[in-house]
Amino acid sequence: MTPNAAPSAPSRRSFLASTAVAAAAVAGGLPLLTACGGGQEGRKEGTTSGKAARKILPAYVASSVVAPDIPAKNGSSAGFTKAIALDRLKTSVPKKLGSGGELTIMAPLWGTPPDNDNPYYKAMNEAIGVRTRWQNQDGNTYDEKLGAILASSDIPDVVVVPGWNLNGKIPNAVNAKFADLGPYLSGDKVKDYPNLAAVPTDAWQRCIFGGQLRAIPLPGSYVPNIAPFYRKDVFDERGWQPPKSTDEFLAWAKEATDAKGGVWACSDMKWTAFNAFGVLNGGDKALWWNLQGGKLINRIETEEYLEALEWARKLFAAGVVHPDDKAGKTTNPAGTRFTAGKLLVYNNDLSDWFGKTSEQHAQNPDFEMAAMDIFTHDGGDPVLWAGQPCNIFTFVNRKASEQKIKDFLAIANFCAAPYGTKERLLAEYGVEGTDFTLDKKGVPTKTTKGVNEVLGAFDYTGKPAAYVAHPDFPEVTRGMIEWQQRMGAFTKKSSFYGLTITEPGRWSNLADDFEQLEDDVVRGRKKIGDVQQAVSEWRKQGGDDLRDWYRKLLDTTGSAR
Repeated sequence: MTPNAAPSAPSRRSFLASTAVAAAAVAGGLPLLTACGGGQEGRKEGTTSGKAARKILPAYVASSVVAPDIPAKNGSSAGFTKAIALDRLKTSVPKKLGSGGELTIMAPLWGTPPDNDNPYYKAMNEAIGVRTRWQNQDGNTYDEKLGAILASSDIPDVVVVPGWNLNGKIPNAVNAKFADLGPYLSGDKVKDYPNLAAVPTDAWQRCIFGGQLRAIPLPGSYVPNIAPFYRKDVFDERGWQPPKSTDEFLAWAKEATDAKGGVWACSDMKWTAFNAFGVLNGGDKALWWNLQGGKLINRIETEEYLEALEWARKLFAAGVVHPDDKAGKTTNPAGTRFTAGKLLVYNNDLSDWFGKTSEQHAQNPDFEMAAMDIFTHDGGDPVLWAGQPCNIFTFVNRKASEQKIKDFLAIANFCAAPYGTKERLLAEYGVEGTDFTLDKKGVPTKTTKGVNEVLGAFDYTGKPAAYVAHPDFPEVTRGMIEWQQRMGAFTKKSSFYGLTITEPGRWSNLADDFEQLEDDVVRGRKKIGDVQQAVSEWRKQGGDDLRDWYRKLLDTTGSAR
């Protein structure tokens, strides 16, 4: 058994860059006090933590079905390097929990939606005891569809909401339109669903919206998931060593670039630049804030933010970045240029390590890639900032009957089955002989039918604590886990780590233009001065007021660090 699990929960970047869906386990603390904003019921702004959260959160009971070959450490995933024979798989759901009822589920999908009566869906429905009808929507425009659905009265029984779509009016719609799962999951009640009881507590913490436990989480590692990948085979051949500082990287990049020969050193390295200079994590706007020296600072106000953009700009200016990156072409992505040898370093979700290695194994046996440790601006230890422990949520319609809610929890419990179980194999790979076959080493491999149908559905309705299991490439599994463990040792949690925060609507889109401005700066279309001016305007247009709001929230709730 070798589910293609990645080490962290999917972000928009990882979904668009890789077909691997990420899941990870972390254990974290809880804030100290209750949130501001009055009573818990129906709160539209703020957050819930501390004593109030402890009354809501499910009890945690760790799973011990199969011991990992590489135990989790420093927030990493656990690693499994050996295949588990089908006759040795355990059972984590001994009886069907579903009632035989039907649920409609809306979820994003990057690809062509499969037929609702395909063998994979049928097998899952039969095993769980629930008939699912999937309403798959184009992931690229999912926010538009989601907004329209939540504004209507025709909401499916179950709705998947990626964290990056929690913008505009959607957070308040979540509070108004979705059910409280606390009566079924809070405290020891979750023990009726043992696989859900093994989901880490801080992932559940993120599922508290409007003072109620409203979602099933897709748990994720807090270790930063963007890695600078390099062509290890080329580095070894040329005698190069991974750089230890940004200056070393630039010097190496100038040496390695051969524009006439069609080889450039790297792609756009902005994401790695933010890590190299210790910029606060950008995956969630709440994580842009951190208490430093007694003052709450937003990442766009820091010197590190400007320095990271300036270094990324220098790479473009030096001509070491592939020209397609400057032109913004998406038809020939960086990963494709990387495997073709047209560039030697690119940054992407850590899960791409397995994807690219597997892809190149047959056609280019000499291909080898690895992930550089995060180098820094001064050659010292990196300062990395934790991502949120959950970034995809699955909700139940507030109008759903008690039986529909229980049927959904039956699905979630089945899909949260741990590695080494029959349930995990079915959820990840589908039906043997139809969706996957076993190779000589007992490793399952998806058929064309499996690739097209076993995706974008049950992925979102439950996941176990994070693991990476690629027995067909054990060296990649080990490399991914050990990279996480090394980087996890330098990862800090900022002031609002682990909290789901609904900002006041008047300020919720205040910083939306900064990502485009960043890209313009590193490509030389704008200057650092334009960023400084934008920060000044941000402060005047509400940034300082938003700071005061966050500070009041922090003073009342405490920090999760």
